[in-house]
Amino acid sequence: MLSQVNSGAVSGVDAYAVEIEVNAGHGEPKAVVVGLPDAAVKESSDRVWTALINSGFRPPMGRTTINLAPADMKKEGPSFDLPIALGIIAALEDINADLLLRVCIVGELALSGAVRRVRGVLPIAIMARNAGIKAIIVPAENAEEAAVVDGIKVFPVRTLREAADFLNQDLKIEPYLLDIQTVFEANSLYEDDFADVKGQEFAKRAIEVAMSGGHNCLLIGPPGTGKSMIAKRIPSILPSMSLDEALETTKIHSISGSLKSHQALVARRPFHSPHHTISNAGLLGGGSNPMPGAVSLAHNGVLFLDELPEFQRSVLEVMRQPLEDGEVTIARAVASVTYPCRFMLVAAMNPCPCGYQTDPKRECRCSPTQIARYRSKISGPLLDRIDLHVEVPAISYEQLTQLDKGEPSSIIRKRVVAAREIQQKRYKDQPGTHCNANMRSKTLHQICRMEADAEQILRTAMSDLNFSARAYDRILKVARTIADLAAAEIIESQHISEAIQYRTLDRQLWV
Repeated sequence: MLSQVNSGAVSGVDAYAVEIEVNAGHGEPKAVVVGLPDAAVKESSDRVWTALINSGFRPPMGRTTINLAPADMKKEGPSFDLPIALGIIAALEDINADLLLRVCIVGELALSGAVRRVRGVLPIAIMARNAGIKAIIVPAENAEEAAVVDGIKVFPVRTLREAADFLNQDLKIEPYLLDIQTVFEANSLYEDDFADVKGQEFAKRAIEVAMSGGHNCLLIGPPGTGKSMIAKRIPSILPSMSLDEALETTKIHSISGSLKSHQALVARRPFHSPHHTISNAGLLGGGSNPMPGAVSLAHNGVLFLDELPEFQRSVLEVMRQPLEDGEVTIARAVASVTYPCRFMLVAAMNPCPCGYQTDPKRECRCSPTQIARYRSKISGPLLDRIDLHVEVPAISYEQLTQLDKGEPSSIIRKRVVAAREIQQKRYKDQPGTHCNANMRSKTLHQICRMEADAEQILRTAMSDLNFSARAYDRILKVARTIADLAAAEIIESQHISEAIQYRTLDRQLWV
């Protein structure tokens, strides 16, 4: 007998429908899987047969053909185990086959018949809802993730027997319900706070400006001055994610397998910090079965690169295009996939290999050649794409031992959110533009209007400091953000001076 089961697979950050056809016939006892399955899908027949037996079902005695349609799309991973097993049971007339057409099913099977969590459940649930399917059966550990999607009932199962009994209406399973607001509230508290950072007011101000406008930032200073400490507290001052942003970010983490068990949403803006030994594929994504890289895992959040010159130069250079475009395309012979990667880059580095060139109390022992080689790992074009270059000096004993805490993250966050709200209103008619950092060039001079004094200051700086054309655009965008923090309509001289100060730091260190 022939049975059909609805399932889904992931391509890029979206899912497509997969129809699983199972025909249990006569002939030589054998299971054949067709429809461009990868090794994990081909091996599913062994897992499914053993799970069927251990769950108390009789497997087919003759030839069983399992077709995964569409046949021209490669099928990957073990998420088809559960639908294949239920299709076999239906083909043997142990399940009402009509019920299978009303639900979408995903899940991996253990040999015992237990249902294990799989990747990509969120995009599959969205695909099923958009296709008009009213219910989805998922592993219990993926229930929260699938329940985020409105308009589809989520039925969690823990075993193959449980799923079969539910479809036979011998077992009642309540749809899993999720309160999205509760999820966001549970993720609104942060352990790390800017109140813990002693001194470094200049660096904290620069981070506030960077986060207010979505700008990239580079922290430069000797070891132990608090660069990493400051960076790790950035999520505590970022605006909360909207539901659309959370869904988009969660899809990427679901596909990559980085979602924790029973995690519903990535409700906080990501803060991703890869090690400096990361490869090109690890940063951008790739592999024989393309997966999202670090830049995509930081989508809608922050990518923090500590010890920036320690990264391979080739790795840093391939990041230039994603920084500009906000997406990365991975091309393969069979197909290509595109992952979004709109992130804020925050990097940290020492001024020299030993780290003490700018430390007034410790002697630098690096030769000019060593310093030049160290700094040459960061190209000029990459530096031009980093809006703020911030010096983080060594702090004194008096600053370390002061009893007064710094300004808390909650206060800084209010200013950041206020500046972002101004930008949202400004760009509401410009799709794809969310903040000053990705302001379009054609609207740059219209939005970044300056006073005469401010324009003269910028003209002098461009001439004397030999800034590039890209640096000119960055200065204007940062100045616009500083003006937004001050709720000013026009960029004033103090705003442009502060923005230039953040650009000249690298010139002072690199000359």
